[in-house]
Amino acid sequence: MFDRLSIHASRSLATAMGAALCALALQAQASTPSGMVPPASETSGTVQQFAQDVVRSADAEGRTFGVIDKPSATLWIFDAQGRPVASSPVLVGQAVGDVAPPDIGMRPLSKVKLHEKVTNAGRFVTEAGSNHKGEDIVWLDYNAALSMHRVRNVPGESRTKRLQTPTVADNRISFGCVNIPASFYDRYIDPLFSRSRGVVYVLPETKPIASLFPFADGSVPAQAVAQQIPAAR
Repeated sequence: MFDRLSIHASRSLATAMGAALCALALQAQASTPSGMVPPASETSGTVQQFAQDVVRSADAEGRTFGVIDKPSATLWIFDAQGRPVASSPVLVGQAVGDVAPPDIGMRPLSKVKLHEKVTNAGRFVTEAGSNHKGEDIVWLDYNAALSMHRVRNVPGESRTKRLQTPTVADNRISFGCVNIPASFYDRYIDPLFSRSRGVVYVLPETKPIASLFPFADGSVPAQAVAQQIPAAR
């Protein structure tokens, strides 16, 4: 995260190269080695079902989409047909919850209380931007200062190490933004959600999924994912 009062975003439109880079990122899955990502058989059944509901309802409007499950601190990426592309552990908001205070995007970090460090649940159309240091990020909700970005070295927090542990509890450390391994961000997030617009769904953790996403009513049985979810380097 960054000082919410110092945000100067670049809200540029996707360039023509975005579509080409998006295609390259999707094609890269065939040659990615294992190591970071759990096999498809271990993928959350809830996430598989949700992806099917997204495709059935056409809610992503033909875009690549991501699904973030906060309790497992994992981001899954699916192509427009609902086929798994990749997944990665992520760091999310330190507090359990689905709605951050409405003025959170206007406060300095020093004024954000522990119970307010929430990663908002919802449907977000991604937008390329930059933070006050000029680092490229992907906006989920500009007004709430909610973004996806490469994991940063925050003194005393060992954020990179947290992403490498098998436990989930230590993945809850951010002020709300989604911290992603740099290699995963460069290979998947940048081309699929920054240079091209995608949709990211952050699933709620304090209420039923269908209460936030009515299309996810479970009317379509979860289909077995035929291919393994490829790993990221």
